[in-house]
Amino acid sequence: MLFSLHGIHVPHRKNTADMKPVRMVPPETVTIPMSMHIGKPADPVVKVGDKVYVGTLIGAQSGFVSAPVYSSVSGTVAKLEEIILSNGTKGCAVVIKSDGEMTPDPEIKAPTVDSKETLIEAIKNAGTVGLGGAGFPSYIKFNTPEGKHVDEMIINGAECEPYITSDTRTMIDKTEDIRRAIDYILRYIDIGRVIIGIENNKPKAIEAMRALEADERITVKVLPSLYPQGGEKVLVYHTTGKVIPAGKLPLDVGCIVVNVTTLGAIGNYIATGMPIVSKCVTVDGSAVKEPKNLIVPIGTKLSDVFEFAGGFRCEPKKVLLGGPMMGIAVPTLDTPVMKNTNATVAFDEKDAAPKPETACIRCGGCANHCPVSLNPAAIMRAYKSGDTDALAQLRVDICMECGCCSYTCPAGQRLVETNKLSKALLREEAMKKKEAEKK
Repeated sequence: MLFSLHGIHVPHRKNTADMKPVRMVPPETVTIPMSMHIGKPADPVVKVGDKVYVGTLIGAQSGFVSAPVYSSVSGTVAKLEEIILSNGTKGCAVVIKSDGEMTPDPEIKAPTVDSKETLIEAIKNAGTVGLGGAGFPSYIKFNTPEGKHVDEMIINGAECEPYITSDTRTMIDKTEDIRRAIDYILRYIDIGRVIIGIENNKPKAIEAMRALEADERITVKVLPSLYPQGGEKVLVYHTTGKVIPAGKLPLDVGCIVVNVTTLGAIGNYIATGMPIVSKCVTVDGSAVKEPKNLIVPIGTKLSDVFEFAGGFRCEPKKVLLGGPMMGIAVPTLDTPVMKNTNATVAFDEKDAAPKPETACIRCGGCANHCPVSLNPAAIMRAYKSGDTDALAQLRVDICMECGCCSYTCPAGQRLVETNKLSKALLREEAMKKKEAEKK
């Protein structure tokens, strides 16, 4: 059961909310991964020496759950190489040497969208995925089964993590793209109403989205600043009152949830035919000299991003893709910006230092603040004893990895990390059982 008050209050630190994004000059090279989404990686369709432009297809969709990938600069394909992705896995990437011209592909033109089928095709060809971080190919979400009615499309503009303001800037700066996407979606997909969920600490974004309420089917829902307000299950509950059952999707309760920046990308593609080739990225943190929002070509190395933001005021002790609650620490600044990179934050030694770990004091804070009512302390005990049956009964599989438990733990217990390991242990156990059944 989900309760409306579960969550935590975190420092907002929205230092860059009033900073209009600055477009980066193209870096010397970009390294564009073929896997920037949930599902199968795209298949490279270019070879070394090929001339490419901004928007040239370089990776074709390779399966139903997949998304195409496009060049973010004009230049020449320098090599195809295997890199270590931000999630620790290996994957293919296309390295492009930029000519500095940023010439658009001459073949680009706005698509014809006059039916549900052509709208879905446009969303697919735009290369859109969950740009808030999830990375799920967007066209699948909108390709609802025939006769299936969606009561609410919930637009996620909550942006509840500290520091990150890239979605806020999309709502302020790209209002017309968002409006255009909503208009086409309501025209060709059977959706009852649209709810735009925004936390109350973003007054300018709320004002910009209020302009869309001229359409009576669109409502802006101002939400309390309570992390993780942007979590899918939390957002659905706080905007509609509906509870998504364990193991189910928003569509099972008549909802579609889509990130506001994803919608902006769809609207831009419908108007111009330019797929996703760049991303608004918040650059901030105690180690950053000049925090700002940047429009970054996809595939740009973090070292180039930070350099354009004035460099570091001190040696960074931890650099994240994403925010401090759910972001992923990167081992090298050669890590490239991807489609679903909404921020990169760099911390000094003081802010990067983990809380000292001591024994659990059984305070229950982790359970009290869990947005899906799990018991992280019990999960940790089950994991340490290798009790997979207990882990299954404790429903660690529905953990959203938001980090509320670790944040509130006075003993500094590594609870969210243990939850992740517990989920991996259950998947491993399930695979073993599946293999045993085949024998």
